[in-house]
Amino acid sequence: MRFPPSFLDEIRARLPVSDVVGRRVKLKKQGREFAGLSPFNPEKTPSFFVNDQKGFYHCFSSGKHGDVFDFLMETEGLPFGEAVERLASMAGLPLPEATPEASAREERRRTLHEVLALAANHFEDTLQGRAGAKARGYLSDRGLGPATQKRFRIGYGAPDRFHLKEALGKAGISVPDMVEAGLLVAGEGIAVPYDRFRDRVMFPITDLKGRVVGFGGRALEKDVQAKYLNSPETPLFHKGSLLYNGFSARAATHKGARLIAVEGYVDVIAMVEAGFEGAVAPLGTALTEDQLQLLWRMADEPTLLFDGDKAGRRAAFRAIDVALPHLKPGKSLTFGTLPEGQDPDDLIRRSGREAMDDVLARAEPLAAVLWARETEHLSLDTPERRAALEARLADLVATIADESVRRYYRQDFNDRMRRKLAPALTASSWSGTRRRDPRAPFSPPLAPKGTELGRTPAITGGATALPRNEALLLFCLLNHPWLLDEHGEEIAAMPFANGEAARLCRAIQDAHMLADGGEPLALPPEMEEVARRARALANPRMDWPSYPDTGREDVRLWWRQRTALHLKAYALSRELRDAEQHLGDDPSEANFAWLRDVRERLSAIEGTEALVEGFGAASGRASARSI
Repeated sequence: MRFPPSFLDEIRARLPVSDVVGRRVKLKKQGREFAGLSPFNPEKTPSFFVNDQKGFYHCFSSGKHGDVFDFLMETEGLPFGEAVERLASMAGLPLPEATPEASAREERRRTLHEVLALAANHFEDTLQGRAGAKARGYLSDRGLGPATQKRFRIGYGAPDRFHLKEALGKAGISVPDMVEAGLLVAGEGIAVPYDRFRDRVMFPITDLKGRVVGFGGRALEKDVQAKYLNSPETPLFHKGSLLYNGFSARAATHKGARLIAVEGYVDVIAMVEAGFEGAVAPLGTALTEDQLQLLWRMADEPTLLFDGDKAGRRAAFRAIDVALPHLKPGKSLTFGTLPEGQDPDDLIRRSGREAMDDVLARAEPLAAVLWARETEHLSLDTPERRAALEARLADLVATIADESVRRYYRQDFNDRMRRKLAPALTASSWSGTRRRDPRAPFSPPLAPKGTELGRTPAITGGATALPRNEALLLFCLLNHPWLLDEHGEEIAAMPFANGEAARLCRAIQDAHMLADGGEPLALPPEMEEVARRARALANPRMDWPSYPDTGREDVRLWWRQRTALHLKAYALSRELRDAEQHLGDDPSEANFAWLRDVRERLSAIEGTEALVEGFGAASGRASARSI
C-alpha cells in the first residue's frame, strides 16, 4: 500500500480541515463549525460547513462531503496520491517509503489492534467471572458499579503469571504478537515471557477512533512497586500522545460538553458519571505538547483541573510552560483548583455535582494563573525587584510564538504590574500634595466641574452614545469592505464597548460574505439607523481616510493606527470600570490615584495621532500627514 492508514491519520491529526479549506474558501466561525460559500456551486447564502472536530466538510448545495484529501481532489482535480503528497508537505511529514517492509509494518499494526481487542475482552470477562470478585469489591467501594464497569469496559488482570497468555494462545495469538502489543514481559534474562498486568483493575485506552491501543492497570495490593502501570511504548501506544476517554470526550464536546482534563482514570469516570462527559486525563504523566494539541482540536479553551495541593499546583505551572509557546488567537487554557486534599472523585462523592460546578465556575484564565505564579510571596518594594519581575515576565511573553497573542499578554502584564504597584507609587505622589491626619478616613477630592474625571461612568451612570472611534471604524468598513478580506479574523475578534456597534460590525461581515463583487453592502433594516449614526460622526476634514474615495494604501495605514488605538482604549475602558469599582468598595488614596491615572491615559489616547511619511500620497494629498 502506497500510503498506509496510519500515515493518512497522522496528516488528518496535524491539519484541521478549516486550515486546508480556508486557503480557498472564506470561512466564518459559527458555534463549533465554520461556514462559507460553496466552492462547488455559485451561491449567495452560505451552505458549506466545516467541522474540525469530526474532520470533514459538507456542502448542502452540492451534497459533497469529505475530508482534507477529498477537498483537494474535488477543488483542484488532483489524483489521490498527489493530494496526499501536497498535504504531507503542508503537515511537515516525509512521505513513507513504498517498500515491502512498510507494507509489512502496516499489516503488523492491524494485527496488533486485533490482539489488543481480544485482550480487552478477556480482561472484561475475567472481572465478571469468579476470579474477579476481589476487583469487583474494590470497584464497588469506589462507587463504580456494574453499569459503569460495562460503559468504560473496565476489566481485571488475574494474579496468575500466564492467565492472559494462555487465553490468547488458545485464540491463536502468537507470543511475539503479545509481546509487541505490550501484554507480556519479555527480554534478556527472562526465559519465559509472562503477563505484564497481574492482579490489577484494567482500564482500556483507546485512540481517537475508539480502537484499544493499550491499558492502564491499577494494583489492588498496597505493597506493589507501581500503583498504576501503563502499557509500554509499542507501535500503537505512545503515552504522551493519547488521552484517556479521548474518543468519547471528542463526541461529547462536539455536542456542547465542556472539555476538562483531570489527573486519573477514576477521576475521569467520576466526572463522566456526574454529567461532565467531556472529561479526559493524560496517562499518568504531565501534560505533553501532543496532548495539548489534542485538547485544542476538541475545544478552544479546555479546563485543566488539578488537585489543590502542592503537587497539583506544580502540575498546573508545568502545563503553563508547555502551553505558552503554542497559544494562538482563541486557543488557550483555563485552570480549576480543587479543595486541598480532594481529587474530583472525592469531591463528587462527598459533595455532589454542585460542588464541582462551583470549582469550574471559579476556573481562571492562563494569564491570571501565570501572573499568580510569578508574583506570589514576592516583594516589589525596591526598583531592583520590580525590574527583575518585569524581566522575567518579558522572557515568558517572548516564548509566545503568535505575535498578536504576545502583544496582548505584554499589555495584560503591564496593566497588572501597574495595579500591583499603585499603592506603593501613589503613596509617594500624594505625600506632597496635602497633609492630613493619618487616623482620619480618606475621602477622595471632588473632581472640578467640567473635568474629564467628573464625567466618568461611575458618576454619570455611563454613556449610551455610539463611541466616535468605534463609529469611525465601522464607517470605514462600510466604505472599504475589502478590509474584511485582509483583516477578517482581526475584525471578527474585535471588541466593542457599545452593543449596537458590535451588532453593526457583525452585520457588515455577514453582508460582505453575501455581497457579489463590488455591489453595496445590504444591511438588515434594523442596522441602517446605526450605520447612519456612525456616518454622522465622521468629519470629512479630519477623517478623510475613512471616506470611499481614499487610496487603499492610505486606508490601510489609517486602519492600522485606528484599530491599535481602539484596542488600547477598549482595554483601558475595562480597567476604568475596575478602578471605579475598587474606588467604590474602598475609597483609598491608592484607588483614587489609580482611577485618575486610567482617566489620564484614556484622555491621552483620544488625542493621539501619528505622523507617517507619505501618508496621503495614494489619495493625492500632502506627502506627510497625521493619521
